[in-house]
Amino acid sequence: MEEKSFKPFISADRVLPEITPVSICLGIILAVLFGAANAYLGLRVGMTVSASIPAAVLSMGIIRIILKRDSILENNLVQTIGSTGESLAAGAIFTIPALFMWANESDAITKPSFWVIAIISLCAALLGLIFMVPLRSALIVEEHGILPFPEGTACAEVLLAGEEGGEKSKTVFSGLGIAALYKFIADGLRLFPSEIDWSIKKFGTGFGADVLPALAGVGYICGKKISAYMFAGGVIGWFVIIPLINFFGLSSVFAPASAPVSELGAWGIWSNYLRYVGAGAVAAGGIISLVKSFPTIIRTFKKAVSGFGHKEAVETRTNRDLSMKPLLILALVIVAVIWLLPAIPVGLLGAIIIVIFGFFFATVSARMVGLVGFSNNPVSGMTIATLLIATSLLKSTGHTGAAGMVSAICVGTIICIIASMAGDMSQDLKTGYIVGATPKNQQIGELIGCIVSAIAIGGIMYLLDAAWGFGSKELPAPQATLMKLVVEGVMGGNLPWILVFAGVGIAVAIEVIGIPVLPVAVGLYLPIHLSVPIFIGGLLRAFFDRKGEKGKAITDRGILYSSGLIAGEGLIGILLAVFAVIPMSNGKSLLQTINMGSILGNAGGLIFFVLLLASMVFFTRNKKNA
Repeated sequence: MEEKSFKPFISADRVLPEITPVSICLGIILAVLFGAANAYLGLRVGMTVSASIPAAVLSMGIIRIILKRDSILENNLVQTIGSTGESLAAGAIFTIPALFMWANESDAITKPSFWVIAIISLCAALLGLIFMVPLRSALIVEEHGILPFPEGTACAEVLLAGEEGGEKSKTVFSGLGIAALYKFIADGLRLFPSEIDWSIKKFGTGFGADVLPALAGVGYICGKKISAYMFAGGVIGWFVIIPLINFFGLSSVFAPASAPVSELGAWGIWSNYLRYVGAGAVAAGGIISLVKSFPTIIRTFKKAVSGFGHKEAVETRTNRDLSMKPLLILALVIVAVIWLLPAIPVGLLGAIIIVIFGFFFATVSARMVGLVGFSNNPVSGMTIATLLIATSLLKSTGHTGAAGMVSAICVGTIICIIASMAGDMSQDLKTGYIVGATPKNQQIGELIGCIVSAIAIGGIMYLLDAAWGFGSKELPAPQATLMKLVVEGVMGGNLPWILVFAGVGIAVAIEVIGIPVLPVAVGLYLPIHLSVPIFIGGLLRAFFDRKGEKGKAITDRGILYSSGLIAGEGLIGILLAVFAVIPMSNGKSLLQTINMGSILGNAGGLIFFVLLLASMVFFTRNKKNA
């Protein structure tokens, strides 16, 4: 039930600047920047982080400190637009890279063009917005005080704390600057290797770490438990499964590898065998989390359907949404585009699946985000479930082969973006509800963010693919690779199902003993080199969490600093991708030309990573340092 006594910070009868040229322009810039940063992060480690809080902090710093403007609603609109880039990127990078990887493997499939990516992303993002409009009243207003919406509430607290000055934005900028410099030295100049690695030949495995700022920042934000679960998955993979495969199959050749196990090394075993075990665990973990959420899903879906079209007797400024009539017309146009556009080969069946699953998972995503936050939203589980059903239906109706697989990924892409956008928008609308924003203006801001972010994501993905290639060591694209394996497995039946089934068994065992499956499964799927720095960041967070109320203030500054680390590395990652495709007169790219060959070696990487951790302590421990 709605808390009738609740009053927003800005009352309904007050009107402050909200949609302004400043808020629109700044929001667009942040949408592109955070979209690019999260695209790079997600393609590298398989997970993204919410951009709402850092966007709010940066908005507050720029608008209040630099531009001397004091409208909290203008700040709120900036973060509303800015966060759309991150949420759209999160949905797109989980699926679309599969099309690029197929194009590299087969002449039967071509890479999607820039405009195809933009159209698919825009259609999906707009559907997510349309589905969220009728859900706002049911989830944000009527269940205020019941659904906590942790990130939306925290973002509101950041905006309300704007009167304190610009300390929080300085903390974010400090992390961004240091991470940018660190990333450029490590992966641009290559003064030291960003991945340190040791081979343990006696046991047929290896160990190491990617000593990068974003990974430590992700671990700090996730905390000790989640990062420990990921590290545990890495330990199972690299110190249990890889040594066992090496021990039992030294002189043998097992598909999908084409060489004896003894010649593969730890990375070869991971690529040819362990990755499929991890894929089975991630798929099972996503489905398990979906099944456990099913009662909540059904309850939310029923409430959303029953409340569709509900109109308040008195429409105040803080309760004014976009009109549903033009939105329904827009939805019909989008469905027709999805059905008829040759570049989106889903057909009428695919369009119907998208509408049904889209609204269903939009309600699921918004509700789950209200309970556990955007970063813990099981979007991958929803996408896997969609792909399993969509691929099976397409196969049963004769849509097989390359065309059928492309259709399945397109369906999964749109559903994934819808779920991601609905989750992010619900957090933004919660923030607006607390501070007293106009929902209609926020929804217009989301519309602007959808258009800009959809155009930007195509360019970002083409740039990253040209620089390193999806599925490479630099950009493993773990989620997209998993979705690719799911579609191939259902459509062609050519997966090493024994390995996948082993991963499913591991996931079930983890669930039985009461440990969250997904973080362990993701750690099992990814190289342990990614889990190690994440775990170290989580340990650093745990150290400050033990210090009570004083530690909470440090932890909060650490989260802001870590958000800066993630943004800084992501942005320089995009810059280095540009350097990687700029040719020089010597026949090399600009990135290859400035490469110093990691002259400091593994020891240099360790020293610089320790200095990075020291900077996290320095900038978060004392407010004056920030």
